[in-house]
Amino acid sequence: MALLPIIETPDPRLRVISKPVETFDAELKTLIADMFETMYDAPGIGLAAIQVGVPKRILVIDLQEPDPEDEEGKKVIREP
Repeated sequence: MALLPIIETPDPRLRVISKPVETFDAELKTLIADMFETMYDAPGIGLAAIQVGVPKRILVIDLQEPDPEDEEGKKVIREP
C-alpha cells in the first residue's frame, strides 16, 4: 500500500468529470487499499478518487462506528 498525494482546492483537477468504473481487477483493488491508507493518514473518514488525482467514480468511507451488518464499518462506493 502507498500514501497518495491529496489534491486540494483550488486545483482544477478536482473539476474533472470522473469516469465510471468498468473493470474490477488487481489495479482497482490496490487503488482502493491505497485510498483507505491515505484517508486514515490524513486523517479523515472519506476520500474520493478524484481527490488523489484519479478521475474514477470511487469513494471510500469508514463510518468509525461499525454498522451492525458490517463488522468493520468500511465502505467502497462506486458510481456515487
